[in-house]
Amino acid sequence: MYRASVPVALQALERALALLEKTTPEMLQARLHPDMFACAEQFEVVASFALRATFPLTGKAPPDLPEGDPQAALVLARDAVRGLTMDDFLGADQQRIHHVAGFTDLDQSAQDYLQHFALPNLWFHLSMAFAIMRQRGADIGKADYDGLHLYPADFSFPD
Repeated sequence: MYRASVPVALQALERALALLEKTTPEMLQARLHPDMFACAEQFEVVASFALRATFPLTGKAPPDLPEGDPQAALVLARDAVRGLTMDDFLGADQQRIHHVAGFTDLDQSAQDYLQHFALPNLWFHLSMAFAIMRQRGADIGKADYDGLHLYPADFSFPD
């Protein structure tokens, strides 16, 4: 469970921190839709889900995150997740995770929780922050999002 959660959470946190450096104050307040989180809140939820994707599997309580400061939240989450060890996850695959998704109470196996709830939500909120930034004109692309792709500077997909 360590390998399935910690490296993935750290990658998302590192990407979020790299993207955050390319925001403007206007971007941070922008939303894709009025009933969705603003970009700053999306980044804060990335930090929260990085903790939610890891700490419940260890049985440890995650640290509290600061509100209103996405960079501080992301750094604190990154440092907390970095502090987890493989030994922290011993027996994790035998656990059941009881949690809330919106207004739904859920009880899932650790694997289902991680694969079907925590990690998809982590990447969803990073995607929303990325989409807001793109919508507001940030010069970012897929390589900025995942840190893996590489495209020439003048590349674009044909219409």
